[in-house]
Amino acid sequence: MDLRQGVTSFHLVVDVPRERFEELVADALDGIPAELGGYMDNVAVFVEDLPPHRGLLGLYEGVPLTVRGISYSGRMPDRISIYRRPICAMCHSEDEVVEEVRRVVVHEVAHHFGIDDPRLRELGW
Repeated sequence: MDLRQGVTSFHLVVDVPRERFEELVADALDGIPAELGGYMDNVAVFVEDLPPHRGLLGLYEGVPLTVRGISYSGRMPDRISIYRRPICAMCHSEDEVVEEVRRVVVHEVAHHFGIDDPRLRELGW
C-alpha cells in the first residue's frame, strides 16, 4: 500500500532550536544598516515560541518613533516579539527560516519607525 495515496501535500516542520533562532534574530538586527539602527530607541526584542493570536509571526507593541513627543519619557521599552514556532512551521529548510526571520524582523522594526502595514506592502514587505 502506498502511504502517500490520497495525500496531496506533505510539509515537514523545520525545528530550529531556540538558541539558534535567537542567533538568527540577532543576525537580522545586526543586518539593519547602522544609519537606521542608530535611531532605534527604547525598544527590546524578544523571541517567543507562540504568538498571543494565530497568524502572527511577529508583533510590535509600543509608541512608534514618529509619534513620540516631549511627553515621552520614563516609559517601559517598546517590545518586538518574534514567534519561533509559526515561522519554523511555514518553512521547508533552515535557509527559509533565516530569510523569514530577516523579513519579520525588518517588518517589526519598520513599525517602530512608524511605518504601517499598507506602506510596508507598497514597499514590497
